[in-house]
Amino acid sequence: MEVEVKFAVENPDEIERIVEEMAEFVIDKEEYDLYFNHPCRDFAETDEALRVRRDVEGVTLTYKGRKVDPETKTREEIKVRLDDFDRMVAILGKLGFRVAGEVMKRRKIYRDGSVVICIDRLEGIGSFVELEIESDDVEGAKEKLFEYAEKLGLSREKSIRTSYLEMVLNVADSDGKG
Repeated sequence: MEVEVKFAVENPDEIERIVEEMAEFVIDKEEYDLYFNHPCRDFAETDEALRVRRDVEGVTLTYKGRKVDPETKTREEIKVRLDDFDRMVAILGKLGFRVAGEVMKRRKIYRDGSVVICIDRLEGIGSFVELEIESDDVEGAKEKLFEYAEKLGLSREKSIRTSYLEMVLNVADSDGKG
């Protein structure tokens, strides 16, 4: 299971300075995500996601199951590495999947033991910190993540469960583009 907590932050540079003292830098990259909706069910209703991501590390197809915890973004996540972004998009289209939206972000990734720290910037949306652990011990991992968040000055009560796709679609709707 991917156990994840996310926080909107006003001060990403300050958070990054703290993280740099605690964790090992992994990568700084731009990610382009294309999300798809199933031809026979609405992933917004079923709380699932299907994404094709392209970044400097390659192409990944990811399925995300329903969130299993009311406080976090914990869910099953299945990833497959691919060779060709455009061909995967074409295959999904041929199978009846429709593009639901796209997300572009700048992401800096750090690691501190089992904790992965992502500092994300989405133009027009804002800056965020995601903390995640892959674990079958959801409650233990969740508590560890909230303790880690406190070290960064982020309180449990301020965690958010809204996905980046939902945020992007909400902005598009409010701009009359949705």
